[in-house]
Amino acid sequence: MTALRLLQRMKRDWMHTGRRPSGLCGAALLVAARMHDFRRTVKEVIRVVKVCESTLRKRLTEFQDTPTSQLTIDEFMKIDLEEECDPPSFTAGQKKLKIQQLEKALSKKLEDFEGEISSYQDEIESELENCRPKHSGSRTDQLKKPVLPEPVLQTVSHPGRFVCVFSHMLEL
Repeated sequence: MTALRLLQRMKRDWMHTGRRPSGLCGAALLVAARMHDFRRTVKEVIRVVKVCESTLRKRLTEFQDTPTSQLTIDEFMKIDLEEECDPPSFTAGQKKLKIQQLEKALSKKLEDFEGEISSYQDEIESELENCRPKHSGSRTDQLKKPVLPEPVLQTVSHPGRFVCVFSHMLEL
């Protein structure tokens, strides 16, 4: 009787729409068995109703999202909730839509922060440029253009072989 009552509640919560009855029956049987302390495993229920384990888990997850699942056993037996839930596919679509809206809002905030950070970076770089000491004439040119030493090829002879070594001549 508890499994039948669970099925009625699932139907009232639109869980039956687009679903095969065997998955709902399996979920109702498993919940009812556990409510009355019958130790039934998921595999035992699967063998009886002939559905995949993932289907049974999905129906249990969908049932978990309903207000009926929040009731205690005594409340479930005594109280009949009048309100209906939205179909699981509808609530899943609403969740996706909400996630997309949040992603758009977060990406906009991220762009705003990136723009603010780049403006601060530009400000810092200009301040650093203004704070650097200024040199006059040729010395400034020397600071801007580093002088790279030219490599020189040296040949060193060892008994039985020649070794070529590159060395840099540094001008100070």
